[in-house]
Amino acid sequence: MPNLNYPYTSQRMATIARNGMVATSQPLAAQAGLDILKKGGNAVDAAIATAACLTVVEPTSNGIGGDAFALVWMKDEGKVLGLNASGPAPKSISIEKLKEKGHEKMPVHGWTPVTVPGVPSAWAALSERFGRLPLSEVLKPAIEYARGGYPLSPILGKYWKRAHEIFKQRFEGQPEYEEWFRVFAPNGKAPEIGEMWSSEDHAKTLEEIAETKAESFYRGALADKIAAASEKFGGYLGKEDLESYQPEWVEPISVNYKGYDIWEIPPNGQGLVALMALNILKNDEFKHREDASAVHLQLEAMKQAFTDGKEYITDPKTMKTRVADLLSDEYGRECRAKITDKAQLPVPGTLPKGGTVYLATADGEGNMVSYIQSNYMGFGSGVVIPGTGIGLQNRGADFSLDPEHENSLQPGKRTYHTIIPGFMTKGKEAVGPFGVMGGYMQPQGHMQVAMNMIDFGLNPQAALDAPRWQWIEGKKIEVEYTFPNHLVKQLAEKGHQITVAYDSGGFGRGQVIVRNPETGVLTGGTEHRTDGSVASY
Repeated sequence: MPNLNYPYTSQRMATIARNGMVATSQPLAAQAGLDILKKGGNAVDAAIATAACLTVVEPTSNGIGGDAFALVWMKDEGKVLGLNASGPAPKSISIEKLKEKGHEKMPVHGWTPVTVPGVPSAWAALSERFGRLPLSEVLKPAIEYARGGYPLSPILGKYWKRAHEIFKQRFEGQPEYEEWFRVFAPNGKAPEIGEMWSSEDHAKTLEEIAETKAESFYRGALADKIAAASEKFGGYLGKEDLESYQPEWVEPISVNYKGYDIWEIPPNGQGLVALMALNILKNDEFKHREDASAVHLQLEAMKQAFTDGKEYITDPKTMKTRVADLLSDEYGRECRAKITDKAQLPVPGTLPKGGTVYLATADGEGNMVSYIQSNYMGFGSGVVIPGTGIGLQNRGADFSLDPEHENSLQPGKRTYHTIIPGFMTKGKEAVGPFGVMGGYMQPQGHMQVAMNMIDFGLNPQAALDAPRWQWIEGKKIEVEYTFPNHLVKQLAEKGHQITVAYDSGGFGRGQVIVRNPETGVLTGGTEHRTDGSVASY
């Protein structure tokens, strides 16, 4: 692995290079990361530069006010390290307060679902521990694009226009969302594909984050602006929440799947779901990808993993179930024994879609980063801090207002989190970073991409190009329009309720970089489902 066979109608070939590689969903951001590599930065510097640039060139999916996670492989460390930069609920919020206001469930937009943003802290923490170049140098490409502008790429323009139509219908004229319209809908409309867009506010904010190593965002002038806006519009996020926040270095979790260790961030992230599904199937032999029995097993394993994941995953400080138990051989065997030849009905409800950006970087020294950041649902909460360009996420929308639920809302608690970076190792060597962005599609995408490479021998690009399925709820499954018709028919005969989707936007957008440990040669793949690009040299 990888080979260079292309069994599917690929939109592009795998990218092969030696000195460095950046794979992400937007070409300008990939080039920004590559520029930093060429200036002497390492894979971590490139990841930060790419991530910062994505807040400018793909604001439909992420922003400065979002959350982030990273898995880092530093050659000298010889192991996978994890960073959790997701923030907790504000200290002043509670289930009782929301129910007094008439909320039966968490709102999706506005200030209420806003939790403490972690993105700036992730950049600063990664730079401080592993970066080679100053943060002020690493953020320059993002600052330049924010100030000078850039033309919208096709998929970006599509989702920007869609978001504007929704926001215009729901929020136009409401003071809480006025800044969003000013920044992201200048002249009363969304910018068109190929049209230039810029934001001086973004540029100034990124400069301040760079100069203060993100201190301003949590304990300085930017924090004051965030707290003031929250107070003005009745939000719960306060200065104390920002001041007390720190990202957390964590021990990644893994399962061994047929000789490869697959790594994920531990809860509160949902990477555990992907590992549980792989653990259920690790003793099965899969010879052909386009086999109804193989797809059926994948679907049933994922449904079982999600059922338990939604039941148990939350902030690890309050989580009652041990990760080790959910990933044990015994538990995997028990779950596998429940799978029959027919589709079964699981417990959880409908899984919403989300907006996220994922990137993978590698340098010529063997350092590699798997990084993901998100505002959650598209533009997130729709709240933009006046004069800053900071769009805030709506991650708190996943909290339950049932006090008995494992993921119930509590002050200072982190919610179940959908965004997950993945990493693969074999023995003591790094294979490489991989990820598939997109709400609850992410663990499903992780499973499919990992199995495509390990079980079916596909190279990174082909592993991403392969048609995908997505469990929605109950027995409902969506498949892409490129999914083979004979599989659709055979899966329907097993009781799956199949819908063919003609828009691939909900099936995730992934990136993969694989490193040959003997030669150091890098092989990268990127998505045809987005404006994806692999930049390398």
